[in-house]
Amino acid sequence: MTRAITMWDFSWLEHPRYADWNLVLDELVARGYDTVRIDAYPHLIAYGADRGWRLLPVWDQHDWGATTPITVRLRPALTEFVAACRDKGVAVALSSWFRRDTDDVRMRIRSPEEHGRVWIATLAELDRAGLLDAIWYVDLCNEFPLRIWAPFVYESPGGDDRPRHDPSLMDWMARSIATVREAYPTLPYCYSVAEGVGALDREDPAPVDLYEPHIWMAHPDISDFYRRIGYDLAASQFDPRQYAILAERAEATYRADPEHWQRLLTHAIHRIAEVARSHRRPLVTTECWSIVNYKDLPGLDWGWVKELCALGVREAAATGCWAAISTSNFSGPQFSLWDDIDWHRGLNEQIRLAPGCMDNRAASRLQ
Repeated sequence: MTRAITMWDFSWLEHPRYADWNLVLDELVARGYDTVRIDAYPHLIAYGADRGWRLLPVWDQHDWGATTPITVRLRPALTEFVAACRDKGVAVALSSWFRRDTDDVRMRIRSPEEHGRVWIATLAELDRAGLLDAIWYVDLCNEFPLRIWAPFVYESPGGDDRPRHDPSLMDWMARSIATVREAYPTLPYCYSVAEGVGALDREDPAPVDLYEPHIWMAHPDISDFYRRIGYDLAASQFDPRQYAILAERAEATYRADPEHWQRLLTHAIHRIAEVARSHRRPLVTTECWSIVNYKDLPGLDWGWVKELCALGVREAAATGCWAAISTSNFSGPQFSLWDDIDWHRGLNEQIRLAPGCMDNRAASRLQ
């Protein structure tokens, strides 16, 4: 059976819509989801689980997490949330966006071994609480090696992101996973990817147990959609004009030739499936299928987004290469898309009925 997964990133702890965990988890289950991917804040656990950490906003325009400075305390929040998930029958995938605090302690991670050690501290926290059986897999860094999430792998601020298949970054991934796997050998490990998702075939699959590609029709790796509408993905974090551009041009551009944009998405899905087959690694996708950023604003209709997401689910499910599929990266209670319960249930039923990919050693680690 394929899992129906969604991404709750750092919103689970920071966004006010998630304040009542029992309520939002009941809503999650009612919509057919059985797995959730969250930020475990491993650097904050490792460097002071009892401390109140003052986090700085990574953006003020998007609806994930806090858009103003916020103080968080990871003990006992992480174990309590994971326990609540397990009580509801929801598995947890751990990741990290390595949120920046006022002391920027994430920059203490100066080696792959230290990267592994902060994850060991986090898994030990869950182990002491008897919660390791609730963890499905560990993604050591969201969308590695994007500078916004992994600044500690760069020697200086600024500049372009390095390609993921750079030998030094492949070595970082291998050594950090080896460090944490030595302490917790039974869990599956990966590094999720967005930039360079089309170059997965250039990676050595040996260190990872699965691939977690983030796939959007609009992403520059897949199409020129953003260039055509004049949207600046990097500037969108703090520039309200970028949502005005989406409202004015995004749906109109898609509707002018939907078959073109659908073909690009379908081609990307099947290209990644071919890499998964060749490398004998299962796939999990938690951020997908239409557009990277979207929210509830005048002029931003969800209809075309839902259309592309339904296509992505259908195509990914048909490949038999995915161990878990998400309906979108907007499948959380802060978005009005959450209110369309039947849409979520229908897609998640397709996901659960999809052919499984448990036919090799790597995939079996996800059972």
